[in-house]
Amino acid sequence: MVKRSQGIGPRHSKILTFMEKYQKQYGFPPSIREICDETEISSTSVVNYYLDQLETWGYIHREKNISRGITLIKDALDRLISENVTPITGKLDDLVRIPLMGRIVAGLPIPVPPSDLAYFDPESAIDIARSMLPQREKPEELFALEVQGESMVDAMVNDGDVVIMKKATEAHNGEMVAVWLLDKDETTLKYFYREGGKVRLQPANRTMQPIIIDDPRTVQVQGKVLMVVRRLPAAA
Repeated sequence: MVKRSQGIGPRHSKILTFMEKYQKQYGFPPSIREICDETEISSTSVVNYYLDQLETWGYIHREKNISRGITLIKDALDRLISENVTPITGKLDDLVRIPLMGRIVAGLPIPVPPSDLAYFDPESAIDIARSMLPQREKPEELFALEVQGESMVDAMVNDGDVVIMKKATEAHNGEMVAVWLLDKDETTLKYFYREGGKVRLQPANRTMQPIIIDDPRTVQVQGKVLMVVRRLPAAA
């Protein structure tokens, strides 16, 4: 008996359908950006997550590090329609909507979400597949911030990216955190270290110096970084 697919979701189907249509029209595969535009996904990381699943399940083949290196395997859509698919992994997790609380920029305090998220604007959010998040994390304890600046570029956190944060008030040495500097009313995203009664906020940029805080009481941890989501620049 044929087992009904438990992994293919609406976005998988939309990606496959768009790839076939695009291939027939232009004679070559679409780019990641074009897939993002068609599926209304703003993050290349999320699109790549779906593409990796489609490759695992045998719908596409990908050539790594090659532009437009996505090949739709013959009869993939016929398999989708007939539902003759048994994914290697389990059921696709639901998307988790994480509130985008603002930018982490020097000079502005980070708006930490209250426990009831009473002021959450549903339009200011980012959708993340549940499987991309650590299993132990509870979605209601997460929030997102858009990064402005280049102090963490060597840690692959670029200007315009979004960091998924877990609410926290304490940090261990070496963790990447968002902190509020109370005496300066500024925020920053840095690696956190306690050293000799002081706090060192270390950038991941060889051109920048660390921030040394003499009084640790003026450093308020707002959250810890769980993951980074790439954001596509606006089309010209």
